[in-house]
Amino acid sequence: MDNKEKRLALGVAVGMAAGAVAGVLIGIAADDLGVWLAVGIGVGMALGAGISGTLGKSSAKTKQ
Repeated sequence: MDNKEKRLALGVAVGMAAGAVAGVLIGIAADDLGVWLAVGIGVGMALGAGISGTLGKSSAKTKQ
């Protein structure tokens, strides 16, 4: 596994954890935990992958 894959995996994992926490909190407040947990995890994973990919490209440009 190269550095790019490790960075992406870390971004997805952190995004999933943050999304799960946000989904639980919103779900408890809205009294609909199942829906908001799924939405939070999905959005968190997508944002985590996007941010890690963007940071990986910007750090690659600085190294050149």
